[in-house]
Amino acid sequence: MTIHNDRARPGDQNLGVLFNEGKVRRRREWRGVKDTLYDYGRWLYILSILARFIVKPRNIKAMFRYRWMANYLAVPHMVDKFTMGLRDEPLRIVHTAMDFVVYDVAQTMENIFRGDRRTGNDEKFSAKCVLTDENAMTAFMMGFPTLKAILREVPTMFVANLLNQYSTTHYLDVAQQAGIPGDVCPMPEAEAGISIEDDFAVLGACAVQVNTTCDGSLMGNGIIAKRLEREYGIPTFQLVAPMRHREADVQDYAAQDIKNAIAFIEEHTGAKWDWDAYFECAKRVNDITRNRLAWLEMNSTNYPQFVGAPFSLYNDTNYMGNCGRSPKFPPIDRKIMKYAQHGYEAKRMMAPEYRHRAIIWGVQPQYVIDMLNWMIHCWGIVPLTDMLSMVNTREIAEVDTPENREQAYYDMAWLNENMIMRNRTHGGYKVLVDELWQFCEQMNADMVIMWEHMSCKALDGMHGQFEEQAREKGIHLVWVCHDLCDPRVYTRQAIRDQLNTYMRTVMREEPLDPTIEVLPDEKAW
Repeated sequence: MTIHNDRARPGDQNLGVLFNEGKVRRRREWRGVKDTLYDYGRWLYILSILARFIVKPRNIKAMFRYRWMANYLAVPHMVDKFTMGLRDEPLRIVHTAMDFVVYDVAQTMENIFRGDRRTGNDEKFSAKCVLTDENAMTAFMMGFPTLKAILREVPTMFVANLLNQYSTTHYLDVAQQAGIPGDVCPMPEAEAGISIEDDFAVLGACAVQVNTTCDGSLMGNGIIAKRLEREYGIPTFQLVAPMRHREADVQDYAAQDIKNAIAFIEEHTGAKWDWDAYFECAKRVNDITRNRLAWLEMNSTNYPQFVGAPFSLYNDTNYMGNCGRSPKFPPIDRKIMKYAQHGYEAKRMMAPEYRHRAIIWGVQPQYVIDMLNWMIHCWGIVPLTDMLSMVNTREIAEVDTPENREQAYYDMAWLNENMIMRNRTHGGYKVLVDELWQFCEQMNADMVIMWEHMSCKALDGMHGQFEEQAREKGIHLVWVCHDLCDPRVYTRQAIRDQLNTYMRTVMREEPLDPTIEVLPDEKAW
């Protein structure tokens, strides 16, 4: 069903005029007086975060010590890509979410360089830090209010590749020169390359690694753990989530491993588990869950408000990386909810026309994740939700009782089992294939954009089943190949062209904005 926007949209209608052959845009987007002033104010706010960060001597030292730090010069440009073409409440939702993600990553880096032996070298602070995987649910830290969970790989690989599409290529080459196969997932391979090149910050009393998300991740963890333990004396615990995470018979084991991780942290930090702090965090986790479900319910209507990469990245940061530990997230959630409700009531749209409603499935390409916003404006395809955001939907025990203290270990295990990168790629056929069609029905989707990450064996092996069932259900299935964070295999335009070709040849449609069908951004950050 096609829905038209009856409201006049002041400002740039042909978004292609913003782009040039350089690393940034030709100029800022004109959105009308009110929205342009708002957007410019938020741009200045992001610059202020960067300015406050870089004035500290230890952070300046880190800029010259770590290769990946230079990528952060492109933070304002990254946010601009997520706000392209937006007005009114959708513009404010994206800024509220993404600006706080920028703030949170800056705080993570602040903590990293404070404790880093090479920059701040604050030994007392470092002794209160626990290193965790970027793919780890930090639920096992919910009862340690005096400790810092340091997701050390988030700024070095995950966020860096959002900022600069070429941020990982050097580290991939380093890893392959060290003998790691080139067909392994480039995310853990790049993280391993960073460790091989000794380009990680060194801090922490101990580390906790997880077996998510795949064999490639386990490979990378082994290399990183070896360096942490043997060269830097940082003991590392391996937290193992069961593969069949939906089955009842594995939950006792999973809960016991959470207990073991907590005991490990207590042993190496001297901190003791605090049940009062845990249940305060549990309340925030439940609030996060309720809000996410409310946004998804809104997205199932004709006027979705919080969609695309900002929804996914904010969910990653809030649900997984934070996991209820920070009191700063609930006010941001409430602010986003206020904008979303107002935008829904006013029937705000992100583009002049909505032609298709899409579920985004599979693992998204990190270096062109803003493509979800692009396809709204180019083709009128609304990305209602994505696979990585379809995580925990049940609330956990939040009242401190003897029974709930025991239940808490099972709840933390459940959260760990349902982190963003594993709850669909593990657990069997039902969670990966069957539930996709259920989500299509719930969200009133007529299209699935299927990311085919060529190094992800779990998804690639199901190609035929997805094709067959999509035909039976009458759902348009668009396969888009990529290599996650290596743009040398599939360029940004090669990825967009796969969708362009499908829309022109199969759907027989013309773009809403033909000026952005092809973008000169191969040299851009």
